[in-house]
Amino acid sequence: MSTRKVLGIDPGTGICGFGVVKFTTHKPARMVTAGVITTPAHTPLEDRLLDIYESLNQIIAETEPDEVSIEKLYFNQNITTGITVAEARGVCILVAKQHNLPIAEYTPLQIKQTLTGYGRAKKKDMQEAVRQYLEMKEVVKPDDAADALAAAITHALMTRIQYRD
Repeated sequence: MSTRKVLGIDPGTGICGFGVVKFTTHKPARMVTAGVITTPAHTPLEDRLLDIYESLNQIIAETEPDEVSIEKLYFNQNITTGITVAEARGVCILVAKQHNLPIAEYTPLQIKQTLTGYGRAKKKDMQEAVRQYLEMKEVVKPDDAADALAAAITHALMTRIQYRD
């Protein structure tokens, strides 16, 4: 029986979502942990990035994932916010690389399409899709944690498809 754990990350400077899902052949996937790394507003960016770095290191040490799936950035309107999120995303990639973990990246559209079949799914639709996939009684909150779990689930589903003969 094959088992793998995927750490999903929804990068952000103020709130960085994370979620670890354990996938075992012939068994339902299950959530190992999920939550958010929060950094105080009005704190210098370098301090916020250090908080994310240290927290993610601890999460990886505690959960021992086999792979990382991280959401790619999508710039909508606020380029300044996008740049700081990109810096947080860079920290997340650095931590994963330091732990020699393979990294996969998916756009929000790919994640939504994979879990709901609709690329413009709303946050509550994504939370419900994650709840159903993981056979949980309640949706995961906050939505940043659910988005991170969705990234992990997307990676597992995409790689299963890629390796099919």
